[in-house]
Amino acid sequence: MTQWPNLYKKLPKAATDYLEERKLDEVECVLADLPGIARGKAVPAAKFAKQNSFYLPESIFFQTITGDWSASDYERDFIERDMTLVPDYSTATAAPWTGDWTLQVIHDAYDRKGKAIPYSPRNVLKRVVELYRDIGLEPVVAPEMEFFLVARNVDPAQSIQPMMGRTGRPAAARQAYSMTAVDEFGPVIDDIYDFAEAQGFEIDGITQEGGAGQLEINLLHGDPVKLADEVFYFKRLIREAALRHDCFATFMAKPIEHEPGSAMHIHHSLIDVETGKNAFSGPQGGETDLFFNFIAGMQTYLPSAIALLAPYVNSYRRYVKDLAAPINLEWARDNRTAGIRIPISDPEAKRIENRLAGMDCNPYLGIAASLACGYMGIKNEIRPAKQHRGDAYEGENSIPRVMGEALGHFELANDLHAVLGKEFCRVYSAIKRAEYDEFLQVISPWEREHLLLNV
Repeated sequence: MTQWPNLYKKLPKAATDYLEERKLDEVECVLADLPGIARGKAVPAAKFAKQNSFYLPESIFFQTITGDWSASDYERDFIERDMTLVPDYSTATAAPWTGDWTLQVIHDAYDRKGKAIPYSPRNVLKRVVELYRDIGLEPVVAPEMEFFLVARNVDPAQSIQPMMGRTGRPAAARQAYSMTAVDEFGPVIDDIYDFAEAQGFEIDGITQEGGAGQLEINLLHGDPVKLADEVFYFKRLIREAALRHDCFATFMAKPIEHEPGSAMHIHHSLIDVETGKNAFSGPQGGETDLFFNFIAGMQTYLPSAIALLAPYVNSYRRYVKDLAAPINLEWARDNRTAGIRIPISDPEAKRIENRLAGMDCNPYLGIAASLACGYMGIKNEIRPAKQHRGDAYEGENSIPRVMGEALGHFELANDLHAVLGKEFCRVYSAIKRAEYDEFLQVISPWEREHLLLNV
């Protein structure tokens, strides 16, 4: 700990505890691109201790999930301008799966004049959080992370299969909340807990979900940027834990046919900065106008934001009736068939759950989009539709069913663009159009089976 005292003073306690009596070898300087992939550089610890920033081309934000480039018609998008990446030392955390003593540090992206890069996902979320603070509110979120542990899949032509459990049998479906099912993945879960502890993350709980090998991790509520950072880190942590046990962790929204999909449910509450109280609850415990405005904002604007919450063609396979994912924007109390759920809680913990976001979304962008919709409902003082009672699956489907439709809504949503940032929305749309166009060139087995000789 005596190597670089000025550096160690900036690190969180969990990071310094991890390095106690150990020599820091390397620092991974990372940030999330639009899909949520970690980009950056690994540098020797001695070099990191001496530098205040480093440079990467901003074109990393113009790449599609396949590694191709967006179809932007802005020439300046492709001149490989450098951006300045500045470490946020509060995010420094261990990379406990590495062979040496390594830290990860998330960096913020700025242009050469010190202005925030508008299409950096972390900057987009910070922009939305600041809009709330401007009106005296502090947003609080709690994400839930669903994912599958599956058998290694090295041939994309083969369907994804459940992983082999501790008993030597494939993971079984329809075992929601089963402790025996959780025990099947005990060694993987043990590593997840160990890695999370080394990184200073507190897990609120792990449960078995309804799919074969599907688990859910709940995180404690807190600051939106901090929680998005944790989800970003957790995706890598969970993948690394799975690889240690000869399986894959996947965050695809719908990896296995006829199984439930994986969501990133987002719980929202707002704190009144002046009083420190939950702004969704009134003095007598009743629900405030802000509570109903937030719900109405989601009902009104989420169709335009679905392209951020469901960012891939596979995402829309999750929105299937009776398979644990919403098909509309009804709101209801203690009702998991609705897209917007109000959990049972005391007035101090009053919150609104958005059940539309998929686990495949970039956590910064998913949380930013969800908060943006609630914000617009508050600013425009919208009132929600009548509370739904009963099974919301009996209602009409009111969300986009395919990526192309979702992008059409997103591209026309000028109000949403103003909140998230017009430059970000332009680049995001170009990238998603490029991905969608590439997907449409692929001929599927279904088409060959049913159309080859029949049409």
